[in-house]
This record gives sequence, structure tokens and C-alpha cells, in this order.
Amino acid sequence: MITETVASRLEEVNERIARASERRGAGGEVSIVAVTKGHSADVARAALEAGLRALGENRVGEMEGKVAEIGRDAADWHFIGRLQRRKARQVVGLADLVHSVDSLRLAEALSRRAVEEERPLPVLVQVNASGEESKAGIPPEEGIDLIESVCDLAGLRVEGLMTMAPFTDDDSVLRDTFRRTRALFEEADRHLDRFRGTHLSMGMSNDYEIAVEEGSNMVRLGTVLFGERSYD
Repeated sequence: MITETVASRLEEVNERIARASERRGAGGEVSIVAVTKGHSADVARAALEAGLRALGENRVGEMEGKVAEIGRDAADWHFIGRLQRRKARQVVGLADLVHSVDSLRLAEALSRRAVEEERPLPVLVQVNASGEESKAGIPPEEGIDLIESVCDLAGLRVEGLMTMAPFTDDDSVLRDTFRRTRALFEEADRHLDRFRGTHLSMGMSNDYEIAVEEGSNMVRLGTVLFGERSYD
């Protein structure tokens, strides 16, 4: 039953993403990270059975548990939450992509662990394009220099950028946040040789259509696929 529910919701989400892409007037695939944080391993399995591949977790311990239960190679594991430097070693061994590199110090910690383990780690630099004090990330005006510094670190592959927009119904605020992040993404892609420019991770359940209209090619969706979290 849960697999059928997720599959039905995913079909609707894909239709909405397709329409948003049409409104933007641009092609290209938009990938979905199924945000399974706070949900059981059975929900994560339902996402995989519905055809999703990337699973997003925001706590290292919860991610470890799901990886152990579901299997390291059964999914692409994305770490999407705020990460403490002391947990860098664990994440390097677990994640296929870390979305939330929000400072040079964290990037340096991840770099050291990746070099030690001889396992290159794909990462996204998190941008605080809204200026909210409650959100982590680099301000866009400082972005290009910090992104370059992260790109120069051994063991890391900077695949793109991530941002979180304010939780608001004001479309103009959402669009401004996404546009500022996209502008920084495009600048880095033009000027930084080691910036891969593969993923622009913008948009969650409440704003993913607007994010796609503004250039996102990766959205992080939980509630719209699974309903409210079963635990915090």
C-alpha cells in the first residue's frame, strides 16, 4: 500500500515538475532527492520501489541506521542537514553527495577525511541567499572566493550549489532567493575550472515548482511524497 501511495504521489510530482520546466522554457532533467529523514526504513524502501534512487537524510545517526538496514549500494545516499565537523569521518564513509557544506572549516574537515580514506567525496556548497540568520550557508557576495577555496581542497569534488529558501508564501521572496543562487552557480561555472556545475539543489515540498522555474535541476522532497514525518 505504501509503495502504491508513493508511486501515485511521485507521478503527480513529476507532472508538476514537467509543467514548471515548460513554463521556464528549458529542457533538461530535474532529479528528485526523496527526503526520508524522520521516516521509517519501510518508507525509504517504498521510495526506491517507486523508482526513486536518491535518499536524503539530515542526521548522521539516522543515516547510518538506514544504510545498515537497506544497504549501502541500494540507493544514492545524500546528506542534506547541517553537519558538525566532528562527524565528518562518518559522513565520508556514508554519503554519495553532501549538500550542506556551509563553511570552509567544514570543507577542510571533510577533505582531510576523504584523503585519509582515499574516497573522493562529491559535495555542494550551501548558499544563504535569503540572508536569514537562522540558515547556514555562505552569503552570495562572498561566494565565488569561498567556492574556489573549496574546489582547491584535495579529496572533494564540488558538484554545485544548494540553497534553502525562506518558508513563505511570498513568491517574490522565493524567486529572489533562487535567482541569486542560480546567478552564483552560473558565475562559478564560468570562472572556476574545478567547479563541476552539475547540481543546483533548490526547492522543497512547499516551493519546488518555483525553484524549477528559476533553474533548479535537483529538488529535495519529503512531505509531498510521504506525508508528515512519522518521527522527528
